[in-house]
Amino acid sequence: MLDVSAMADALRLLFGSWSPWLVMVPGLVIGLVFGAVPGLTTGMAMVIFLPLTLYMDFLSAMIFLTSVFTGGGFGCAIPAILVNIPGMPAAVATTFDGYPMAQRGEHNEALGLGLAASTFAEALSYVILMLLVVPISDFVLKLSSPEMLIVGLWGLTLIAALRGRNFARGLLAGVFGLLLGTIGFSARGDIRGTMGIDYLLDGIPEIPALMGLFCAAELFKLMRTDYIVEKAEQRQVSLRRIMAGVRLTFRYPRILIRGSLVGVIIGAVPGVGSAVANLLAYSEALRTAPDKNGFGRGDPRGVIAAESANSSSEGGSMATLLALGIPGGGATAVMLGAFAMHNITGGPRFIAENKPLVYAIIFSNFVQTVVLMAVGLAFIYAAGAIVKTPVRVLVPAIFAVSVFGGYAITGNIAGPATFFVFTLVGWQMQRYDYPVAATVIGLLLAPLVEGEALRTYQMSGGDPAFLLERPIALVLLALLVASLVWPLVARRFKAWQRFAVEGGREE
Repeated sequence: MLDVSAMADALRLLFGSWSPWLVMVPGLVIGLVFGAVPGLTTGMAMVIFLPLTLYMDFLSAMIFLTSVFTGGGFGCAIPAILVNIPGMPAAVATTFDGYPMAQRGEHNEALGLGLAASTFAEALSYVILMLLVVPISDFVLKLSSPEMLIVGLWGLTLIAALRGRNFARGLLAGVFGLLLGTIGFSARGDIRGTMGIDYLLDGIPEIPALMGLFCAAELFKLMRTDYIVEKAEQRQVSLRRIMAGVRLTFRYPRILIRGSLVGVIIGAVPGVGSAVANLLAYSEALRTAPDKNGFGRGDPRGVIAAESANSSSEGGSMATLLALGIPGGGATAVMLGAFAMHNITGGPRFIAENKPLVYAIIFSNFVQTVVLMAVGLAFIYAAGAIVKTPVRVLVPAIFAVSVFGGYAITGNIAGPATFFVFTLVGWQMQRYDYPVAATVIGLLLAPLVEGEALRTYQMSGGDPAFLLERPIALVLLALLVASLVWPLVARRFKAWQRFAVEGGREE
């Protein structure tokens, strides 16, 4: 239920002083820059600038940190679209159709799609947060290891969905990613696959590995050309074409809303994150599309689904932070640190005792989505210079940024070494037509699947009948099976329908 008097108090908090608004635009710009530079992350930006919040009141501090979070949600899509390198794991699925659009000279439209999908989905997520923050927190508390295991397995079905031409190669690439994700300490405390290398005890650094896998083959291909976009007239950054992409976003309301809802639900589950939401939303858009041929070749629907999910997951993760005091990921963990710095404890008592403050944070995020549209358009103009840069300059610059970004993440040689190793792996996978995306999915989901599988086994004692006592797990399992079976049933039905039509014509 909405508390009208608390909402009125929240508006007075926001508009009673200029100080909360002065930090919003700087926060958005910081998030955009850190999201757009491969190797830098939103969480890293928030950690670096967290000490500044000591000199702010709590509301201004939260507005600043959530602005960084908001800007990073769209910023990571920019390199994913322009150079096929996801700025963060949350933009992996954005590369599937965003980069092919850029190669066709449609980078303006693709960036417009990403910006519109991000801003709309984020606004919708905060509407849902405002209306359902308490029910969402109650639902999340009912999810345990069996439910999370099924969610992880659902994400792994993307391996099949993303590789229609050769299922076996897609499956092999996905299993390869899963095996890579098991390197280091296991959920039980065992050490595996490190080959005596201490740097691998914590596992393979994910972001340097992603940069290597995604950028390698494309950069080697680019070295044979002069520019990313061959035709000079298509390299221009055009406000008219960006706005055409914005308008195109709203021609697919089902995909936009479904992606937003997937992001809110997945974002509300602690430890899962926007990367899984990004991939699941893309998978669902592909599965339910009447025409699947365009996906992976520059289909606007793929960009909309991916970007709407990774941005709306912010609202879901904020729900668990505000309602339960549990961070949904690295960025919200930093926000929890800001709570502690201001001597505030998150959780149910925080909402009960500080409703005006909670509503003020939510209202400020609505404003952020509007401001992001303006700031994002300006940032696109600056980022659009990438397609005008000659490849002979761009390729060494991207490699240099990736190497330094890898070092910034790990703080040692493991980051750059991981980048170079996975550059070679990605190049060979592309050369022999193995899907890099499937390996990335396996690598990202391996810790989640392994850990939840172990805990599920411990809870059930190895008895499958344990699931009968968990209705939410059964519903999720039914949805998982349906998502696998339905495409086969639909294909058979269409074949039968075509046969019936052709048979009728012969008669």
